[in-house]
Parts: sequence; C-alpha cells; structure tokens
Amino acid sequence: MRSFLITVGQLVFSILMYCIGTIFFGLALVPGIALFFKVWTTVEYAPNITKFFSLGISLATGYFLFGLSLIILIGTFCMVLRLRLKEGTYPIFSWQALKWACMSGLYSLINFTFVDFILATPFVNLLQRMLGAKLGKNVQINSKYVFDATLVEIDDNTVVGGGAIIIGHTVERGKLKLKKVKIGKNVTVGSHCTIMPGCEIGDGAIIGASAVLLKNTKVEPGAIYFGVPAEPIRPHHHKEENGNVQS
Repeated sequence: MRSFLITVGQLVFSILMYCIGTIFFGLALVPGIALFFKVWTTVEYAPNITKFFSLGISLATGYFLFGLSLIILIGTFCMVLRLRLKEGTYPIFSWQALKWACMSGLYSLINFTFVDFILATPFVNLLQRMLGAKLGKNVQINSKYVFDATLVEIDDNTVVGGGAIIIGHTVERGKLKLKKVKIGKNVTVGSHCTIMPGCEIGDGAIIGASAVLLKNTKVEPGAIYFGVPAEPIRPHHHKEENGNVQS
C-alpha cells in the first residue's frame, strides 16, 4: 500500500510540474513569437533570399529571448515565493522535500534548454543568485551542474570548472538530507570534479579535475586535493647522498 501511495504521489507531482513547465515555456516563448510574426509581416513580399535570411535571424534571436525570459520568469517565481531550502534531515513526504523537488524541477527547465549558452557569463551568475545562491565578486561558473542554489556559497574570484558538480542534497534511507556547500575566495574547482553536501573549501585551495570531495570534507586554505575520494597532496620526500631527508 505504501509503495502504491508513493507511486501515486510521484505521478501527481510529475503532472503538476509538467503543467507548471508548460506555463513557463509558453510565457517565455511569447517575445520570440512576437518578434517572428513582426519580421514575417515586414518581409512578407520581399525576395525569398531576404525573407529566409530575416526569418532565420528572427528565429535564432527568438531562441535567446526565450532563454533569457525563462531565467527571469523562474528566478522571479522563486524569489517571490521565497523558495529557500534549510539544512537538515527530512522525510521524503515533507514540505522541505516538496520545495526541493519543485526547485530541482524548475532548474531542470532551464538546465536542459538554455544554460549551456550562458556558462561563464554574468547571466549564469544572475540565474544562480535569483535561485538563492550566495556569490561573491568575479565568480566564474562554467558548469550547469551547480544544484540546490540556496545551499551554495561561493566567495570572490573563485572559478568553477566545466562539468563540475556542486550538490547540496543526498537521499539516504528514505530521508532527504540538505547541507550547505561553502567555497572560499580564490578557489579553483577543477573540471568534472564533484563537491558533495557539507563540504567547506578554504581560501586559495585547488580541487583537481575529476576529484570527488566526500560529504562534509573540510579543505584547508591553500590545500590541493586530487583523486577519488579526494585527498590532499603531501610533499614528496627524497634522500640526498648524505642520507638526510629533504622535502
């Protein structure tokens, strides 16, 4: 019976998110459609080469208008409704879990349609801030896998490499666990690495490409971490001819 109720709950929630997604997509498409029809009426009697070129440009422009409109709509929606996640452990059927699922679904609408085109630009920072992330000055985000924005804090001059995953949640034994990820100043988060919930990275640290920081890892300022699971690099030692160990 419990399994059946879970399935029904997931089905109802999925249908609800499809409806919400349809509304957001529809509203975001309006500027592009308006531009297309304006251009269409303007070049209706123009030579074909002019017509095709103009309509092609209007469609491409309409796509970018769609993406930027979607960012503004979803970001404003989250800000107005104050969709903010709080650290803690929650049952799957709880208000916090519902908020998390809703915010994840809304981010997916942008993530799978437009985010690739705004990586490492001010637009991706605007999106993350509107979704609740705390970002310092000159933060460069080159990954669309920065999830759970309200649980993410990134300080000044930090770079998040391409394909890096920053995540503030896990689901364990039927419980949703939420915990902040805090990244200091002048940090380099290498490409395709994974930063798990509860991690704290000190100023000036480097997380190597494809490294995996396990949950609640504390990285000291200036440290360099590599590997799976990620561990700090220790100084190499070598022996001199006199037998003394030098580092």
